[in-house]
Amino acid sequence: MIEIIKVILLGIVEGITEFLPISSTGHLIVAVALLKPEISIEGTFEIFIQIGAVVAVIAYYWSDIWQQARTVRTDQTVQRLWLGIIIAAMPAGLAAFALRSLIKEALFNPTVVAISLIIGGIVLILIERRPLRETNTTALKAISLRQALLVGIAQTVALIPGVSRSAASIIGGMMGGLDRQTATQFSFYLAIPTLGGATIIDLLLSLDELQPNDLVYLVVGAVVSGIVAWLAIRWLLRYVASHNFVQFGIYRVIAGIVILILVAATVL
Repeated sequence: MIEIIKVILLGIVEGITEFLPISSTGHLIVAVALLKPEISIEGTFEIFIQIGAVVAVIAYYWSDIWQQARTVRTDQTVQRLWLGIIIAAMPAGLAAFALRSLIKEALFNPTVVAISLIIGGIVLILIERRPLRETNTTALKAISLRQALLVGIAQTVALIPGVSRSAASIIGGMMGGLDRQTATQFSFYLAIPTLGGATIIDLLLSLDELQPNDLVYLVVGAVVSGIVAWLAIRWLLRYVASHNFVQFGIYRVIAGIVILILVAATVL
C-alpha cells in the first residue's frame, strides 16, 4: 500500500509538471530519489506515466481532434497542421531512439536536473524580458512547416532532464513567430506523438525488465497523471492568456538551487 501511495504521488507530480515549462521528467527524477519507490524499471517508469498526459490532451481537445479527423481528407489546413506536428516530433524522436541508453545512464540524476533547471530558468526569464517582437502566427492551423521544424529542433534539447519539453517547444515556437497562446497550444498537440511514441518505444525495449508489480504501478501512475494533467492544461491555457513565463523561470532557478543543496547534503 505504501508503494501505491508513492506511485500516486509521482503521478500527481507528473500531471502537474508535464505541460508547465518546469520539466516533468526532472521533477520525477528528484521525486523518485526522495521517495525511493520499489520499482525495478526506474527511468522507464518516469517515461511511461507520461502516457496519461497524452490521453489528457486528446480528451481536452477531443471535439477539435475528432472534427479534424473527419475533414483531414479534404481540408488542406488540417493536413498541414498534422504534417507540421509529425515534422516537429521527428528530431526529438530520432535523437531519443538513438541516444536512449546514454540519456538514461548519464543524465537521469538530480545534479543534471538541477543544472538544467537553473540554466533553463535563466533563458526563460531572458526571453520573456526581451523587447516584444512581432508575432505573425496567432492560430494553430496557420503554423508553417518551417515553424514546426524550428519547434521540433528546439524540442530536442529537452532530452536533457530538467530542460522541459514544453518549455523548449513553447520557446522555440515564440522565437519562430508564434504568439504565446499558439505556441502553448502547439506544444500540447505535439505531446501526442512525442510522448506517445517515447512511451511505446521505451516500454517495448524494457519488457524484459518488467516485474509483476511494475504493471500495476505503471497503470496507476499513468491514470493519476492523466487526471491531473487535464486540470493543468485548463489552468495553463487560462494563465498564458494574461501572463508570461517569468514566474516559471524564477521557480526553476530556485528549485535548481534547492536540489543542488540537497545533493550536497547527500539527501539526494
